[in-house]
Amino acid sequence: MRPIHISDSRRRDAEVVFHVNYLKKSVKMVLPNGRTKENIKFIKSTIDIERSLKHYDDLRLLADDIMAGDPEIDMEMIGKMLNHTHKLYVDKNDDIAYRVNLFQRVINPDGTEKERRDINKVPSNVNSEIPLKWTGKRFKKDEAIRKFIFTRKYQIRHINGVTYDFLYNMAKELHDTDSLMLVGGGKKGTDPIMLSRGGAAYRGFLEGRVDGDRYCLILHLSNVEMKPLSFGKG
Repeated sequence: MRPIHISDSRRRDAEVVFHVNYLKKSVKMVLPNGRTKENIKFIKSTIDIERSLKHYDDLRLLADDIMAGDPEIDMEMIGKMLNHTHKLYVDKNDDIAYRVNLFQRVINPDGTEKERRDINKVPSNVNSEIPLKWTGKRFKKDEAIRKFIFTRKYQIRHINGVTYDFLYNMAKELHDTDSLMLVGGGKKGTDPIMLSRGGAAYRGFLEGRVDGDRYCLILHLSNVEMKPLSFGKG
């Protein structure tokens, strides 16, 4: 569970936790012999075609060398199963890059670059000094599911009796209005939600459900808004 700093409609705030609830599948896939199936990774090839093309002016010469020497078949590596892998960045010479700056490119409709943003320097704001705030903008549930694509959802949970009352009242307020509340970061609550440093920016929507003295408070995240199609005259 990760900590999250959030406030309610009355601007009271508290640090609680959020996490993902994974649903267990009721159907289990097995192999013909009854064993549980598992996904594996293995090395398919050790040759880099793009890099090899730099040394050949004619693709037929590359094809001839591949057929004659089988450079893509490394008996020590081909078919080897991989257990633990790590993502690495390489430079144009395929050497490992140890200091990487990630940028987000904003492209114009004609393909030219409009803006470049350094995403490495954008910090997470789910547990910052300034809590996530209610914006006061509500969406009916049937309206929200038709307007936004929710890519992630997290359950927000209390850590003691005080925060139980705090979150229960939030959930009940949303449950009674059958709506989702738009929440955001920053002093005015208008900043997008950043789960991790340099991560994707999301709009946050709070959903509340209550059943007696039980509650469920869900933070839905979306970075895609659906817009109606417009058809020109003609």
